[in-house]
Amino acid sequence: MSGILNTAIVSITLALFFYSIGTWGERIQRKLKMWHIVFFVLGLCADTLGTTIMSKIADQMMGGTDIFHALTGLLAIILMLVHALWAIWTYWRGSLKAKQNFSKFSVFVWAFWLIPYIGGILLGMSH
Repeated sequence: MSGILNTAIVSITLALFFYSIGTWGERIQRKLKMWHIVFFVLGLCADTLGTTIMSKIADQMMGGTDIFHALTGLLAIILMLVHALWAIWTYWRGSLKAKQNFSKFSVFVWAFWLIPYIGGILLGMSH
């Protein structure tokens, strides 16, 4: 089980790394660029993989996960998906102003994502 757990931990940590680079890179540059979108999508994929694995581990070892953690985790993935799709649309079709103001939503999604990330760490430490 430890190999699969390590894979999940690495995946979710990569999600934090990728999403942070995309979010804060865009915020600092004050304009949405394609490489930001690449990091948003990499973060989404890494988080989805890690969450899927962690969910299976939780089902096998504990009979499921904490409902608050499960709901915030699911909402975070949905927000990340919406964020990535909106980023793609904004990049290709959005105005210059839309590209410059996009970072407000990015920071919100990133900050929300930290709730299940930190919650997962705390849950893992308690078991």
